Amino acid sequence: MSKPILHVAIVGAGLGGLAAAIGIARAGHEVTILEKASALGEIGAGIQIPPNSSLILKRWDLLERIESVSVRPSDFFLRSYRDGSILSKQNMVPFAQDCFGVPYLHIHRADYHRILVNEAERLGVTISLKSNVASIDFEKPSILFVDKAEFHADVILGADGLKSVCREALLGRPDPPCLTGDLAYRIIIKAEDMKKHSNLRALVEKPAINYWLGPRAHVVCYLLKGGGLYNIVLICPDNLPSLVNTAKADLEEMRDFFKHWDPTLKALLGMVQETSKWRLQNSREMKSWGHPDGKFALLGDACHATLPYLAQGAAQAVEDGAVLGALFERIERRSQIADVLLIYERIRKERTTRIVRGSTALREIFHMEDGEQQQERDRQLTEQEPFENYPNRWADPVFRNWLFGYDANREVEVAWRRYKDGMIQRRESNFRSSL
Repeated sequence: MSKPILHVAIVGAGLGGLAAAIGIARAGHEVTILEKASALGEIGAGIQIPPNSSLILKRWDLLERIESVSVRPSDFFLRSYRDGSILSKQNMVPFAQDCFGVPYLHIHRADYHRILVNEAERLGVTISLKSNVASIDFEKPSILFVDKAEFHADVILGADGLKSVCREALLGRPDPPCLTGDLAYRIIIKAEDMKKHSNLRALVEKPAINYWLGPRAHVVCYLLKGGGLYNIVLICPDNLPSLVNTAKADLEEMRDFFKHWDPTLKALLGMVQETSKWRLQNSREMKSWGHPDGKFALLGDACHATLPYLAQGAAQAVEDGAVLGALFERIERRSQIADVLLIYERIRKERTTRIVRGSTALREIFHMEDGEQQQERDRQLTEQEPFENYPNRWADPVFRNWLFGYDANREVEVAWRRYKDGMIQRRESNFRSSL
């Protein structure tokens, strides 16, 4: 008996939605992406592609295209906010390639998005713009739009980000993003301008990720666009007015906050001509990502939005897409759709929850006020060999290998074998047992 060809509707054309579309289309299914925007494109600046994402991109034959517009950082440096002295170093070249078989990369978000859009379209994915979702009928399933005809599919996936209409439809109530207490300044500077300053030249001569750790704040910087641009993110306490999530920044206010920090960093901030600040928000952990009717599930920021401190937000959405693609490749009959979505959640939920919590916990490590705890953190970083729960999470040999060594295909292979052996309870029997 031939395998069914399913029609999968994905709400949202961000990185997660595109990854799911690519994975599922590669499995031979029909995919339609429904995007509310009137044009495709990504706002923002730099984004990090860790080895757990690079492995997926390699398997999709996209890594070469991604690398053509990316930068490979040589090392992670954690620095003291006072003088920029190095507290901890983790090599990435050649370490990432040697250990995980793929590189760690930096890329402009727009380039990453464009490459995924092109690949989705090459695979025959339909992208429908101006598709503003009003509600979802989970039983049919179908999507109702503000000003379009009802759209029917075999499966609906909600990949519409932090402010997800799909999540609120699933919950049956409003579910606004959670305030985290932090905001971010995002800045881009031309590397050629930095080279004119002797004290900044070293930052752009060799690609690296530089973190400055300080009281209530941290800074992360790295090169983009083949080394032509320098990406700067300043994380500070949130002082935006209520109901305002983005605002043009006051440069003097920004510089004043960092006036006691490393002179090199202050010189860098002195070059900034303009920027804005963005409120950092995340979402509450959900009991389930899917609907009991078994034809709908969430993915990416729609169900596990995280603070960016582990640089894993986009990576986890891409992992979601890869797992979904590998599961849909194995589906044998339509009656397995509900089971496939249940297995997807079981594979992904524990990992993403740990990463969301770990990202929040990293703020406490990075943002320590001066004092005994900060001194002990710095002593561990400067004097001890990395150990489990080491303050530099990218050097922690246990956590780093768990984070970067994830293999979506392997996880699916193990879960599917257990499912076929009857070791994973089917969704139908699961619901009967709960009645």
